[in-house]
Amino acid sequence: MDVIKFTLEGRFAFFKKPDVNTYLYFTYGNIHKVALLGMFGAILGYKGYNQMSFSKKYKNDFKGLLEDNEGYYPEFYEKLNYLKIGITPKEVHINKKVQIFNNSVGYASKEQGGNLIVKEQWLEKPSWDIYIAIEDEEGKKLAKALIDRSFVYIPYLGKNDHLADIKNIEFIKDVKEINSLSMINSLFRKDDFEIVENDDFDDFDEEDVLIFKYEEKLPMSLEKMTNKYELESFVYTNANLKKKGSTSVYSICGKNIVFI
Repeated sequence: MDVIKFTLEGRFAFFKKPDVNTYLYFTYGNIHKVALLGMFGAILGYKGYNQMSFSKKYKNDFKGLLEDNEGYYPEFYEKLNYLKIGITPKEVHINKKVQIFNNSVGYASKEQGGNLIVKEQWLEKPSWDIYIAIEDEEGKKLAKALIDRSFVYIPYLGKNDHLADIKNIEFIKDVKEINSLSMINSLFRKDDFEIVENDDFDDFDEEDVLIFKYEEKLPMSLEKMTNKYELESFVYTNANLKKKGSTSVYSICGKNIVFI
């Protein structure tokens, strides 16, 4: 299997949680698969949510031009959701800070003066290593676009205020699956691995690496009829792990990576 690897970072990022928006918009703590698929769709020039809404609204007017199954998902998701992606955060915890700003376009709020005060929680200086398995034509097309830096639309981190910096692009050939492992260097589904507890503190040395664990429910897919996020629990840790299922692990540039 061939893999394309690159570093993805920016000054800020905002991956909006849709469940709370009364007084403050919250962000997920890491980039997730659906956000990455949207970014890849922008790179390749595929249609997004706005174009899908238009086609749904005027579907009867364009019956002869639309396929029978068209309209359930945005085009980027329809074409790219089968991609296998590995996500390795550069930091265990990405700092968050609440930003307050005015939206004064006039139609943003019914309040006097038409001014809406927006409060958003942004990730500060986020950075990840992203791995994409190249297994089909869409994967090859995306790999070529990344290597050539030929992007149809500008990629960003959650919203168009936060431009994405894509660098250190590598094409890695003949990546092999590994059978034995001690730890995973990427995000993985919580149900796929079990943390091996070590209760033997007699041999503990101050120079030993301290164990960290990040866990959060992140969007993994879109529900077909409503396009709402479908969440799964993901973990990022340096603890020893044991497989609970048949999930494949690959050794890439000295890192143990799980594709989701």
